[in-house]
Amino acid sequence: MGWNLSNTLDAQVCKEVIEHAQAIHGAPQIINTDQGSQYTSKIFTDYVASLSQTKLSMDGKGRATDNAYIERFWRSIKYEHIYLNPTDDTLELYRGIDRYIKYYNNELRQRKLSNKTPKYVYGLAA
Repeated sequence: MGWNLSNTLDAQVCKEVIEHAQAIHGAPQIINTDQGSQYTSKIFTDYVASLSQTKLSMDGKGRATDNAYIERFWRSIKYEHIYLNPTDDTLELYRGIDRYIKYYNNELRQRKLSNKTPKYVYGLAA
């Protein structure tokens, strides 16, 4: 529901992504992360704990398949956009990822979603 681009493992950036997504979509029931330092930091965990209706779920060590769908999503972005359009310009990279995510959610029909777009399946289509 939200994303950003950063070249650091900064907990503040991760917190801001959640804040921005929450402002648009409301508080989620669950936020699932891995156990990276940015997600186990006091800044991030305290913020999620302050969201009374939200639970923080962290994948266990060695449980890479817990996030299989999002891992597949990021693999798609890398192989279908980033690796095909290399750039040293961070703003250009950000804009390209933004375009790809909009395409992925709004136009790309997915076999696992009965040949529908994510936007349609999740009730966001007009």
